[in-house]
Amino acid sequence: MTALLRYQAALLVRSQRWLPPVILYAAFLGIGVQSGQPVLDSLGYTAAALLPVAAWLVRICVTNEPPAARSCTGAAAGPGRAHLACVLVAFAAAGVLGTAATVIVTIISAPTSTAHDIRVEPLPAGAAGLLTTLACALLGTAVGALTNWPLLRSPGRAVPALLLGALLALVIVGSPARAAITALVDGSQRGTIPVPALPVLAAALCAAAATALACALTTRRA
Repeated sequence: MTALLRYQAALLVRSQRWLPPVILYAAFLGIGVQSGQPVLDSLGYTAAALLPVAAWLVRICVTNEPPAARSCTGAAAGPGRAHLACVLVAFAAAGVLGTAATVIVTIISAPTSTAHDIRVEPLPAGAAGLLTTLACALLGTAVGALTNWPLLRSPGRAVPALLLGALLALVIVGSPARAAITALVDGSQRGTIPVPALPVLAAALCAAAATALACALTTRRA
């Protein structure tokens, strides 16, 4: 599995297909996050913007190889394991990107509540932001796993489904990502720091189930 992960990571880096989602994420943060804004509000925005990026990275990783190369990898290591490596590398890339953004946003943001009348400690706020970022990265990974190969083969169906899935994951009631982001925003208004542990657990379960389904279908369709 280690060799598969290294192989997929090398494919991702060398393809340079990661540049568009990373640039888009940086642009979102450059527009929506400014120095001196309340830290929890900024961290919520940072985490929310990562969700579609994580789904996009999954699409990049699972479609990086031509069909013939994917078949060779599947024959050598098993199609399910090969697909799992793609999803894990995409999640790791989203996690690294989100962690870096969270650290930067925590540093440049004001350690205050929304009304700037209550102090919010930066380190606990950053930890809450990391948990929210993790929830969004996990749910974005689940969306990517469910809206690409092997469930949806046609780009004409996969791309719109990915965009719709990412949007719903952010706005639909009961979404772990929405719950974690809302907790940050509400905490900023009250001047308290939430611990979104349950949303992270729910997002992890969603990501695990979606990835298991995708890997199982990959094995059957290989």
